[in-house]
Amino acid sequence: MATDTAALARADLELLLHIADGGSLAAAARRLDRGAPGVSKQLAGLESRLGARLLHRTTRRLQFTAEGEAVLAHARDIVAGFARLDDALAGRRDAARGRLRIASSPGFGRVWLAPVLAALQSAHPGLEIDLQLADHLPDLTAGRFDAAVWLWTPTRGSWITRRLARNRRVVVAAPAYLARHGTPQTPAELSRHACLVVRENDELASSWRLSPLRRRGAAPVAVRVSGPLASNHGEVVRDWALAGRGLMLRSLWDVAAPLARGELVQVLPDWAMLDADVHLVLPPRAPGLAPPRRLQLLQDELVAAFAGEPWLSVPASAPPAPRRAR
Repeated sequence: MATDTAALARADLELLLHIADGGSLAAAARRLDRGAPGVSKQLAGLESRLGARLLHRTTRRLQFTAEGEAVLAHARDIVAGFARLDDALAGRRDAARGRLRIASSPGFGRVWLAPVLAALQSAHPGLEIDLQLADHLPDLTAGRFDAAVWLWTPTRGSWITRRLARNRRVVVAAPAYLARHGTPQTPAELSRHACLVVRENDELASSWRLSPLRRRGAAPVAVRVSGPLASNHGEVVRDWALAGRGLMLRSLWDVAAPLARGELVQVLPDWAMLDADVHLVLPPRAPGLAPPRRLQLLQDELVAAFAGEPWLSVPASAPPAPRRAR
């Protein structure tokens, strides 16, 4: 059956993208801040105008039909083109307006990035900022993200990355633990201590690769560590360390405040794991296409906010990190 593509509107394409990204009509309704009946009615109207079914709907799942997949294959580029046209017609090169969708990890995003974004929005009321926190870096293009602020360097070659700040992971412990068990003087001695291990990607990060800070270019030393407590959640491991249950390896940005307050003590201060710098990550752009004003402002704000590694100057009066409800 022939379809009338002239019946497609921008809102229709955006609806289909939200359905694809969210996996359900209910999720699309939440993303659009609308009621589910209204979304269902819009989809039914679109299918009627096109004369084609776009989705197979059952009680368990949604699946795009061949016609739906054909529309979806072009929808992202078309919606992105609308956004570029908005920028050109509304003068958004000169005024910061529109929506910024940003991804980050839960810990860094909550503690360091969220305040920067709130300040940026206050300075530019025309901005709408959507911060999404996730344990794993999402596909920025498929998720329609404008940017991500992430630790470590992403491996996808087409993405654009810029280092915002250096960061290192350091070994720390509570004074109470060190008073009971002593302070390691060399990396090799870590294997004789209770080490609090974070489980990453369902695997225990039981090898700590520490680099000597006073010997530039020296190869890191891999130390096998173990202990009676492990978790896949960094905040849990931090709580155990604060309670004196063992040594942990954590990013400086995460432990700067308890170090300043004396709740934690850095062990082996001449050694660190140098694999967790903070990066701005951008999806690929068409050659010669300048970023919109709002994205350029975001980059400038992040560069200024994280210059000089602000976690190195956290005052002792900094409040403790909020504890999770138990």
